[in-house]
Amino acid sequence: MTPAKKNYQLRIALIGCGRISQTHLQAISTLQDLCQLKAVSDVRESAAISVAEQYGCKAFADYRQVVDGDKIEAVIIASPPSTHAEIAMFFLEQGIHVLCEKPLAIRVADAEQMVKKASERDCRLMMASKYRYVDDVIKAKGIVESGILGDVMLFENVFCSKVDMRDRWNAQKQIAGGGVLVDNGCHSVDIARYLLGPIEKVQAEEGRRVQKLEVEDTARLYFRTKSDTMGAVDLSWSIHKEQESYVNLYGTEGVLSIGWKCSKYRQSEKMHWIPFGKGYDKNVAFSSQIKNFIGAIRGKEAPLITPNDGLESVRVIETAYRSMQTNKWIEVVKT
Repeated sequence: MTPAKKNYQLRIALIGCGRISQTHLQAISTLQDLCQLKAVSDVRESAAISVAEQYGCKAFADYRQVVDGDKIEAVIIASPPSTHAEIAMFFLEQGIHVLCEKPLAIRVADAEQMVKKASERDCRLMMASKYRYVDDVIKAKGIVESGILGDVMLFENVFCSKVDMRDRWNAQKQIAGGGVLVDNGCHSVDIARYLLGPIEKVQAEEGRRVQKLEVEDTARLYFRTKSDTMGAVDLSWSIHKEQESYVNLYGTEGVLSIGWKCSKYRQSEKMHWIPFGKGYDKNVAFSSQIKNFIGAIRGKEAPLITPNDGLESVRVIETAYRSMQTNKWIEVVKT
């Protein structure tokens, strides 16, 4: 691991200069005391050059070139999912720490190889999962574990927002690995696992393809956890569900709601809701995520999301796609 030094800035490279990279770049710019962006890479060289000019770093069309000269210690992979495994394996082999956008990989076998390589090379490997770094979600976990909600019986999550996906790579199966189920479902699965523990079986179904894409634009995922909590997740790019909360937990002794603007819980015998959070702030979540990544590399703090967490999310989603094809419940089985 990289040793801690006074005023030491971790040397970081960003791979991929598309939409999500802009939020990573903004987060990096708020952490200049902890890290320094030394290089960016994108297969569209003009995109890499544009970012490099703005942030004062080097630009490359080939991600392999970022290791030449600047002693890069860590990378953030923000390229399309089909490239994650190949790129991550290259950097892990070099002994470079990796923060990889979700999903960790499209296939479980690839994710397993990434986790194995990270262990062999003593590197940090983290899947970018922004909701783990939302203060309200972290507080919700504490409330659940305190027992004041009783036994959590039902988990509900909604990520439904109308977005035209016809010209985006997220809707190309070869690149993204699927549609809305893998794109937003990764977040749903990780939130559920974080709050409730391992998911043991799933059933998924596809809605009508409103946008005429080659992948699903609306899906519903059901699951059961190891502790026998039931879960229901609604995902869509083609409808908008106007709701104040994106996660609701129903326990035998109370209810908890994680919202976009505020979060709250209420115990069954009480009349009033108790607020415990101020909502979702994407920029704060991304900054906290990179800060945790750096802290984990330096050995100052534990990673909030482990390599196995990323792997298990891939495993659950892969199982969900098999379920979608058979219209049956399927156990999430480790290979």
